Amino acid sequence: MHRLFVALRPPLENRRRCLAAMAGGPPGWAWQDDAQLHVTLRFIGEVERPMAEDIASALGTISATKVELGLHGVGFFDQGRQGVLFARAIPRDPLAALHKKVDRALTSVGMEPERRAFLPHITLARRRKSGADPAGWLEAHAALAAEPEPVGEFILYESHLGHDGPHYEPIAKFALI
Repeated sequence: MHRLFVALRPPLENRRRCLAAMAGGPPGWAWQDDAQLHVTLRFIGEVERPMAEDIASALGTISATKVELGLHGVGFFDQGRQGVLFARAIPRDPLAALHKKVDRALTSVGMEPERRAFLPHITLARRRKSGADPAGWLEAHAALAAEPEPVGEFILYESHLGHDGPHYEPIAKFALI
């Protein structure tokens, strides 16, 4: 089985700002490293190899222009013990349009359409059981910002889960024109 997702890799300056925001973050959180920073366009989940090949082929048919990707503020998905701290990705509309194209390509090979609302973001940290309240961190980093920069490709990743957290392996890259 292959655990897949489709994502954009943020430009270097966006990643640097995200990493800087993590310094001194609340204790007890699993902080992402540079290699893990991305904007998920669509989580796919576990699929067999033939479906993974169909997914890659379908994604290769997408025709889309380059998108601009910047940062504006931080947020918190409060899921009890499984909360997530994130940086908001902007501008939302072009990212949402690309998300829709990815979703349509995936439904064309038999995947269920995405049911959750699309909120473009970069996950910065995941709460561990002992994770401290993030309110102070959220307030301190509310002004996190990076000007939008062009992104020229989207990527099909395979996620490998391990004791040290997930490792993301790029499987295929698709150009945005």
